Amino acid sequence: MKVPDLAVVDEAGVHPWKGTTDLLKSAAAHAHLKFGSVDLAHAKDRATLFNELDRALKLPEHFGNNWDALADVLEDREWLGKTGRAVAIVHSAGYRKEHPTDWKTLEDILAEAAEFWKERHVAFWVFVG
Repeated sequence: MKVPDLAVVDEAGVHPWKGTTDLLKSAAAHAHLKFGSVDLAHAKDRATLFNELDRALKLPEHFGNNWDALADVLEDREWLGKTGRAVAIVHSAGYRKEHPTDWKTLEDILAEAAEFWKERHVAFWVFVG
């Protein structure tokens, strides 16, 4: 699968992904973006989902392990960095199937964060595989 040009902020958002995270990590480095990969293979409930997000994305210490806190930290400039961020969420099929309501909430929060940053001309890319 071809990686989009991650320097093009207007195309940032939540996108499906089939392929390795190595390609995304390389493209993020080329665009001077921070990169994080979240593996949901072992996420069986909301608590483990938050733990995986926190661990992989190195969320701020004040992250409160709930939806509102996640929305807040994703719009935190210190966490995001000066140039933006690319995130890969891998092995998500099981979680999406078992927890469709939580997954929809997560997708909505990620999409809202991408729009928030796009309005500020900063890239926030999320790739879901």
